[in-house]
Amino acid sequence: MSVFDPSIESPIAHAIVAPDGSLSFADPALIALNQRAGGMRGAPLAVPQLATIARLARRLGIVVSRGVVVADDETDVDLWVRAQPDGENVRLTVSGWREIAAWRPTRPAPDAQNDFLGSDTDWRWETDSALRLTFVTLDAGPKHGFDAFALLGQPLTAMFSLDAGSDGTLPILDSLARRRAMTAQPARLRSSGRAVTLTANVRHDAAGDFAGFVGAARMVAEDVSPPVETATLSPTFTSGLDKALRIPLARIVANADSINAQADGPVQHDYADYAADIASAGRHLLELVDDLVDLQAVERPDFALAPEPIDLADVARRAAGLLTVRASNAEVTIVRPAMDARVPALGDFRRVLQILVNLVGNAVRYSPAVSHVTVSVERSETQAILVVADQGKGVAPEDQIRIFEKFERVDPSEAGGNGLGLYIARRLARAMQGDLTIESAPGEGARFVLTLPADPARH
Repeated sequence: MSVFDPSIESPIAHAIVAPDGSLSFADPALIALNQRAGGMRGAPLAVPQLATIARLARRLGIVVSRGVVVADDETDVDLWVRAQPDGENVRLTVSGWREIAAWRPTRPAPDAQNDFLGSDTDWRWETDSALRLTFVTLDAGPKHGFDAFALLGQPLTAMFSLDAGSDGTLPILDSLARRRAMTAQPARLRSSGRAVTLTANVRHDAAGDFAGFVGAARMVAEDVSPPVETATLSPTFTSGLDKALRIPLARIVANADSINAQADGPVQHDYADYAADIASAGRHLLELVDDLVDLQAVERPDFALAPEPIDLADVARRAAGLLTVRASNAEVTIVRPAMDARVPALGDFRRVLQILVNLVGNAVRYSPAVSHVTVSVERSETQAILVVADQGKGVAPEDQIRIFEKFERVDPSEAGGNGLGLYIARRLARAMQGDLTIESAPGEGARFVLTLPADPARH
């Protein structure tokens, strides 16, 4: 049974969502859809996708428009939803109403242990193609210490920190690269630190491209020790990941940038904004690929860098220059070393530049508007020293060790990287006989200090 009259082509339905999330008014098609999802008069909107868009529009105070697919009995309904804040209420306009065949797993998991539809599942979750959570079983939140509604729209890593498997790889990355089901991904709940195992099937869009995960989480018994990270990423794995993802991701970014820039003609403002989001997500995944390739390199037992004479002040100025546009967009000023400053050091130029771009980029990302990021250099008898200082919220003492570990971030809910940059940067610094440390306190900003051997020949 359809929730709308099929004789009416692409009907438009309207609704008003009250501050408590309930429908204070709705056209018949939306009332029917809400009832079929288990909703009742006076109760919160029962269609998760519509409720999420309404909550987002209310929280941000802006118009939010996007396409969604809503389950409706044995079929799915493809909808276009526009949510507009109106005082304390949110006005919904829903159009499209195109019935499509409901998605079904195309490849079952190999055995009952990995079948995420099995009875040992603790809760379900789903993501979109950018790995943002679009569904989380609501009643799992209180039991396991997280707010399911608050996680909607956040990256998957806002709920879980991902661990390497017994072979040193991340099953989720293999699943992304090969577009196949993910099995036995070790992880930990951000809210409690408890161990879980993630499994998921890949969802494909109409063109057969990756459209997200439909997965489940299973709690691991408390007496099971967390996996010990002793193995390194396989060179074959990282090489395959690099080849499988880099070209298609680069195409996605280029096409999304073209749409955002309206290079082929004007497009609706909302579409241009979504294209910018797609390009940003694509760049994030490209950075992850780069970091994983670097991770495989720096964790090799024989990894070493040949030192060469460099000018640390010159590298600092170059890194600051590369991030000038990003800083300007964030209303942050980068104060760089004076043009006549010279600090001779020994290191690998490309790797030192990589470290500094990471440090300055992080400082810009976490700095408030109309603030400064200062890059300064000095030299002692034996060391060349560079400091990147910001005026952000700082890093608590208990987090200052953790942020240099793999896949760790101070606040995973904030927009940012993938938790590998600082880990790789410190490994690179130490491979050049230097180090990377932090000096910080909450509310007082952070100072990242890179030390390298001074060049005695140019003292």
